[in-house]
Amino acid sequence: MKLVTFSKKDSSARTPGVLVGEEIVDLTGMGYPDVLSVIEAGDKGLAEIAVKLDKAPRFSLASVKLQAPIRPPRIFCIGLNYAKHAAESKMAVQKVPTVFMKLTSSVVGPDTPVILPKISSQPDYEAEFAVVIGKPGYQISASDWQKYVFGYTIVNDVSARDIQLATSQWTLGKSFPTFTPLGPSVVTADEVADPHALSISLTINGETLQSSNTSDLIFKLPELIEHISHLTPFEAGDVISTGTPEGVGLGRTPQRWIKPNEEMVVTIEKLGSLRNPTVAE
Repeated sequence: MKLVTFSKKDSSARTPGVLVGEEIVDLTGMGYPDVLSVIEAGDKGLAEIAVKLDKAPRFSLASVKLQAPIRPPRIFCIGLNYAKHAAESKMAVQKVPTVFMKLTSSVVGPDTPVILPKISSQPDYEAEFAVVIGKPGYQISASDWQKYVFGYTIVNDVSARDIQLATSQWTLGKSFPTFTPLGPSVVTADEVADPHALSISLTINGETLQSSNTSDLIFKLPELIEHISHLTPFEAGDVISTGTPEGVGLGRTPQRWIKPNEEMVVTIEKLGSLRNPTVAE
C-alpha cells in the first residue's frame, strides 16, 4: 500500500490517502486524520483500510497536489553509510553509525521547490533510502528489526556543505527550509521484499549523478535500528534516512553544486520517484 498526503487544488487542507494507480483514495471518512494515525494503527489499521478501499471517495492524481506523506516526529540521518561515498568525502568510516538529525521544519513534498539559501554557495544533493518506524520501541535487538518497520520512503538530504562542514555538528547545515524533500509516498513494508537490494539513483536535468544499490549500505537496517534504539526510544513515524551513495557534488572533480532552475529526481526501486525543482532564495 502506498500512503500519501494530498491537498485538493482549491484547498490548503492536508488529507491522508492511498495511491492506487493514477488515483488517490481519500481516507478521512475511515477515521484517519493523517498518515501518522494510520502508522500508529499498524496492521489492524491497514487491514481495515484494505477492506474499505473500493467504496471510499477517489480523486485523479492529476487533480490534487501531493504533500510530504508524513511530518516525522524525528528524522535520524546516517552519514558515510556507503563505502564509496565515504571515500569521495575523504572521511573515515566509523565503527558505529554516524547519526545526525534533520529538523522536521525542513520537510517538503514532491514537486515543491527547494530554496537555495543566499548564505550558502555550496548546496548539494543526496539521494537516500529511508525507513519509517511503525511503533514505539527501546533497546530493540537486531533480530527484531522487522517488527518495528512500517514502511519505506525516499529522502533527498539536501545539504549546504559550506555551512555543514564549518563545524562538527551537521544538523543546521542540512535543515534550511525545504532541505528535506520526502515522499512521494510511504510504501508499506509488505511491498518491499528485500530493502537491501534496491536500485537508487539521482538525476539533475536528466543527467545521472548518483547510481547505486542499497546492497552497498555499510550499516544495514537491523544494525541501525538496534543502534539508535539503544540510545533513544523510537516513536511511531520516526524516519531513519540511511545515507547516500557516491556521486554527490562535494566529491566530484570539479565539485558540482545545485543551481537554481534545475530539477532533481531521486528514484528508488519499488518506491517511485521524488521530483523537486530548485529556486534561488
